[in-house]
Amino acid sequence: MQRTLRRNKALVTAAAYALLAVLVFPYLVMLLVAFKSKAEVYSIPPTFLPINWTLSNFVDIWSKVPLADYLLNTLTISGGATVLTLLCAIPAGYVLARMRFAGKRFYLYLIVVTQMFSPIVLLVGLFREIQWFGLMDSVWGLVLTNAAFNQAFAVWILSGYFATIPYELEQAAWLDGCTKWQALRRVTLPLALPGIITTVIFVFIAAWNEFAVALTFITTETNKPLTVGIYAFFGMYDVQWQYVFATSLVAIVPVVILFLCIEKYLISGLTAGGVKH
Repeated sequence: MQRTLRRNKALVTAAAYALLAVLVFPYLVMLLVAFKSKAEVYSIPPTFLPINWTLSNFVDIWSKVPLADYLLNTLTISGGATVLTLLCAIPAGYVLARMRFAGKRFYLYLIVVTQMFSPIVLLVGLFREIQWFGLMDSVWGLVLTNAAFNQAFAVWILSGYFATIPYELEQAAWLDGCTKWQALRRVTLPLALPGIITTVIFVFIAAWNEFAVALTFITTETNKPLTVGIYAFFGMYDVQWQYVFATSLVAIVPVVILFLCIEKYLISGLTAGGVKH
């Protein structure tokens, strides 16, 4: 029996490492190409490792395109969408967790169904609506759009997390003299921090990686986010892969830093969001 268990454990471990290798390999290729010159990228026969390692690609991209503007726009869009989403989703999630009303379960399922709609399907309607508000070619139009797209997921996660917090804790705070708002701010929200942080990282990354809507709404070069601006390196007859991958590495740094800072809250927030109401 123990021999069988050890063999199964070894097989699972080997499969896990094989899957990890498959997932990491594209990032490894991206890293290596970012250190190659254009001549090496298109050399025949191609080489896997750079022959002459160079850091010039990471320097050149800042002058080849307005990369600083791309980064600032992306941070503004992602940060603004995240804040706006939380301002709306926290009250909505709290109410859904605490209130009992007819059709509540149907409403929660409807929230999940809205996540099945792709932005591409809604693009024509969104275009006319953003144009009507005068937000075309503006990062604020993308802030509103990304906040709207991520609202349903945020409400679902937060309502599930609020439901795990005992209502008696708030009642005890009321007996101690707190108002409902004070009880929410001093008791419930601190306990709901893992769920809130889980929402933050998912909304931030979703807004950071959004492409289709930004491509449609933004035309001015200095207003483009990174996902759209990186296409400046795609020419009619060739692609400057060394610049594409160098920019991609720069683009993932803020997301990796954010994830590392709040990773410890992620698992508890996701598991709590699955509580049945």
